[in-house]
Amino acid sequence: MPYTSRAVGRRSVIASATSAGLLLAVGAAAPARAAGGRPLVPVLPAPTGPHRVGATVLYLVDRSRPDPLTPAVPVREVMVTVFYPAGPVRGLPRARHMTPGAVVLFREIDVRVHRLPEAGVDWAATRGHAYVDAPALAGRRPVLLYSPGGGDPRTMGTGLAEDLASHGYVVAAVDHPGDAGEVEFPVGMPGRERVRPTVLTGEPGPDLFSVLVETRIADLRFVLDRLADPATGRSLPPGLGAALDPGQVGVYGHSLGGTAVTEAMRRDRRIRAAANLEGYLDHPPGADGRPGELFPVAREGVDRPLLLAGTDGFHNERFERSWPAVTARSGGRVVRRRLSRAGHWVFTDYAALAPRFQAEGLMSARDRDALVGPGGAGWSVPVVRGLVRSFFHRAGGLAPAPLPEGAPPFHRFSPGPRPGTP
Repeated sequence: MPYTSRAVGRRSVIASATSAGLLLAVGAAAPARAAGGRPLVPVLPAPTGPHRVGATVLYLVDRSRPDPLTPAVPVREVMVTVFYPAGPVRGLPRARHMTPGAVVLFREIDVRVHRLPEAGVDWAATRGHAYVDAPALAGRRPVLLYSPGGGDPRTMGTGLAEDLASHGYVVAAVDHPGDAGEVEFPVGMPGRERVRPTVLTGEPGPDLFSVLVETRIADLRFVLDRLADPATGRSLPPGLGAALDPGQVGVYGHSLGGTAVTEAMRRDRRIRAAANLEGYLDHPPGADGRPGELFPVAREGVDRPLLLAGTDGFHNERFERSWPAVTARSGGRVVRRRLSRAGHWVFTDYAALAPRFQAEGLMSARDRDALVGPGGAGWSVPVVRGLVRSFFHRAGGLAPAPLPEGAPPFHRFSPGPRPGTP
């Protein structure tokens, strides 16, 4: 169908989740607040690596192209949070999980789309484990770019990004404005609000899906260009510009982000490995119901390592059509894994947050399972972190430091707790 871009008002209720084309209806409101009567402050799992983590936010403007999702915006703006191994952090504040302006739209859009608690949670108080603008730890570091799921903000990939940084990577988490649920900019711009909401109001059809993927690929390549620019390095926290190794670049993405990073690796030789966390490699079915066209990467295969990681809770025939296609044409370079007792958003911060909400009586078991699956966070969070990190270490050849003695290879999981365990 033809695609018409339009902004969503601040009081609109977005009744769809667009990650991988999944549609979720808005459910009933959650209980008013957690047990004890005080709002719950979400807590992200701590990083597991030996390094402290720094974080800095970049506002990048690509003046070579107008915004493809909102034609009134004359340039393409991209917001990026860079996580990295840090040196001294004494006296520095820890980074917010979300900016204050983004929290407002997050409550109005993402909370209802994902059936999260509509009250009883203090999202604005949540902080990560990274320190704002800390000096970088000395040493050259592999660079990983992260592209979130369709309609999701980059902030919901904070836990995994912090963990990768604590193990020696520099991770650039990229927002795709107009696609992401909400993005707060440091400056104004004609044609948009200071906090820009998503243009997505339903499940994307083939035309919109193509626009979203192409925009994301262009965003990722633009960020790579800017990170390699010495001028950008001079504006980064002390030592971070020198720590970036442009010869060691990987990409990972969730859902629509997984689609984008896989196709981006095919087009950009700077990318040495890609991890696709449950993203389709074909276009959505057309109005006649016929399967959509495979992306070129699925038709041609890859010549560099590719991880395809999915869940049993979201698995469907589109994956069985597109993933075997790229696997068969890639000469053994594709690793395919599926997590059991897991839902589509288990690859995001919701894997840790949803079980806590359920335990506090703020979220039903049904809504938690639909979001992240019944497996406990004590199992799913380490499994996802270990899967992604060890893939880039071993298969991708992007190893900032040797793995600990006795560390398992990326294809071995520990069994999770019984279903329903928080």
